[in-house]
Amino acid sequence: MGLGAIDLNLLVALEALLEEKNVTHAGVRLSTSQSAMSGSLARLRRHFNDELLVRVGREYELTPLAERLLPVVQASLHKAEEALSLTRHFDPGRSRQRFSVVMSDYVMTVLVEPLLRVIAEEAPGVRIDFHPIVDGQLENETHLRCHDLMIVPLGYQLPGVSEAVMHDRFVCLVDPDNPRVVDGRLGLRDLAEMPHAACAIGKSHTPAERQLETLGITPRVQVSTPGFSVLPFLVSGTDLVAMVPERLARRYEGFARCAVVPTPFPDVPLVEAMYWHHNRHADPAHRWLRETVRKVGESLNQEIAVADDSHEEHAFPELSAAS
Repeated sequence: MGLGAIDLNLLVALEALLEEKNVTHAGVRLSTSQSAMSGSLARLRRHFNDELLVRVGREYELTPLAERLLPVVQASLHKAEEALSLTRHFDPGRSRQRFSVVMSDYVMTVLVEPLLRVIAEEAPGVRIDFHPIVDGQLENETHLRCHDLMIVPLGYQLPGVSEAVMHDRFVCLVDPDNPRVVDGRLGLRDLAEMPHAACAIGKSHTPAERQLETLGITPRVQVSTPGFSVLPFLVSGTDLVAMVPERLARRYEGFARCAVVPTPFPDVPLVEAMYWHHNRHADPAHRWLRETVRKVGESLNQEIAVADDSHEEHAFPELSAAS
């Protein structure tokens, strides 16, 4: 069958239906009514002579043919987007582009201010909507498609493309009067016995928590929060300990009653990476956004590298390029 025998816009609807596995959600994603998406699904079913989506309980699942179709459709639309983007031009100085970026509260604390300074100078008309990470976002490709970038710790198995942006290391935060702190330090036994205040983002543990587990220590988490920023205030006046990125700890050290203490094990790097869906990879505006975030991240990395020049034991490993 030739291409003229089918409306190619149906490929966009097909991708949305197969990825969302839900007619209503696919309609919302494409700003199309449920009845219009149902009509598209009916046409696709007739074309492929296959149900594509079948109800199992209260959910829908892909048929075997739909499972095979999905990567082919994704790749085809990606190539089409890439071809069309080659004719577009992006002028940051004149653009009124609006971007959507998801990031943790930690990244918002250390990256957003220098990023906005650069954008104000290079692209004063550009707007960025920052969104916090919500439960389930790091395990679902749908959220990656809905935003231009997601900046989260490297290691999450998000699809698409990723590139390391900035790094940090973990330190311990405790109340300054905590009796377990001796000569400004804590021991491994202290971390094993002390109650912890921890950050819970998605289902994964932080690199520092994973390091403790490799040492045979399971942190006794007494309280958890969806972000790092509130942890200094939970530590203040209590016997809790929290393991947080150092840049964040230093920012709160001045006005939250807490003390920064090195971890009693070798430095554990925290690498923040930006993730984006492959269908945005060739877009000139998106390339400019990535390059801007990359420059800001490099400047922050240089700051911490200068601080580490006299402390080689704190040196970070080389960061990988785009993967």
